[in-house]
Amino acid sequence: MNIGQIAKASGVSSKMIRHYEAIGLIEESRRTESNYRTYSAQDLHILRFIKSARSLGFSLDDIGRLLSLWKDKSRASADVKALALSHIDALNAKIGEITAMRDTLQTLADTCHGNARPECPIIQGLAKDAPKRACH
Repeated sequence: MNIGQIAKASGVSSKMIRHYEAIGLIEESRRTESNYRTYSAQDLHILRFIKSARSLGFSLDDIGRLLSLWKDKSRASADVKALALSHIDALNAKIGEITAMRDTLQTLADTCHGNARPECPIIQGLAKDAPKRACH
């Protein structure tokens, strides 16, 4: 397969495939005599693995670790589980942060009358936490 074909089959863009090669996440592709990239069924399988891991929010570093574990047939599943649990902890922290942001913004929006008057609790709430600037 050429890069366009494997991009279509894997759902990973050609640009990202080249990026993954450049950072060493996947091996450099084989080249034809005319210097076109060629890919195998195994390469497709790896790209689909990466796409799946990315869809779950894993970082590229974690995906590299997962790929190493996936390729290591003597791996301990405990190592894979530890990586997954660590990612779950990070996701839970992000969920907490996003929930707090949403709740704060909802509270500000609920207190805003949304009329023609200039007073606005949303602007006041944002300004309250903004750093004060010296007037010149």
